[in-house]
Amino acid sequence: MIQDIFPHVFHNEFQIKTPGMDSYFLYFQDGRLLLDHRTSKRIPQFEDIKSQGKEAMSCSDYLFSIDQMDFFLIDETAVTLTETDSLTFYETGIIRDLKPMWVSFAAISAGQLHRFYSSNRFCGCCGSPMMKSKKERSMVCSSCGNTVYPKIAPAVIVAVTYNGKLLLTKYAGREYTRYALVAGYTEFGETLEETVNREVMEEVGLRVKNIRYYKNQPWGFSDSILVGYWAELNGSPQVRLDETELSTAVWMAPEDIPDDFTNLSLTHEMILLFKNGKVS
Repeated sequence: MIQDIFPHVFHNEFQIKTPGMDSYFLYFQDGRLLLDHRTSKRIPQFEDIKSQGKEAMSCSDYLFSIDQMDFFLIDETAVTLTETDSLTFYETGIIRDLKPMWVSFAAISAGQLHRFYSSNRFCGCCGSPMMKSKKERSMVCSSCGNTVYPKIAPAVIVAVTYNGKLLLTKYAGREYTRYALVAGYTEFGETLEETVNREVMEEVGLRVKNIRYYKNQPWGFSDSILVGYWAELNGSPQVRLDETELSTAVWMAPEDIPDDFTNLSLTHEMILLFKNGKVS
């Protein structure tokens, strides 16, 4: 999955650091990400913007490290970067396709923190400006002291099986058109297993039993932690589709499942496990 970057090691401990010219930077602007396109698309370094390097470095926040490589976020409200002969803006959807996978993981993680900083510039309690904490990864109100941490929303992914088949779904009204699994966010006061039962009932009108935890995955695209479960059908297999959420839901045998899945997501890993006969 996208976070499985071995032998590289991801270090997300909060630190205050000053970037060097060989440090990497992420620069987001209007839903786009600035990347170096000279060979394969890669995350640029400060040495790639020498004319604005010092200004950009002074307006950057340390995000994390991968091995000995430091990654910083340039504040787009303080510094304006433009395209050059080597740097081009790309829609952030390209992040899924960056190679090798540790580069993609770095970009998705940076995107999550960028959303956190940019959406918490003002206090939700009193409206005063928020300041970046000097001791932890948080935003602190300059007036009332309200403290906000990066949003991480728990969500479940549910692989429902019945009579040697897997329930596959497609989202309604989204650009993403591949098959997926039943999924949804945990509500307040719910256990994860209660979320499994509720989401399956709401989206496809089915009851499940023998709910079994599989694995979890940080999913920075939606500021989530995804928690995967296997479950067996309990009762009628007749689907009652919630068409506001899904466009289709079908029971599919392993040999009928398409081959167009990647190793990036928990959803795809679970579908492939079933397709390859490793889960019944």
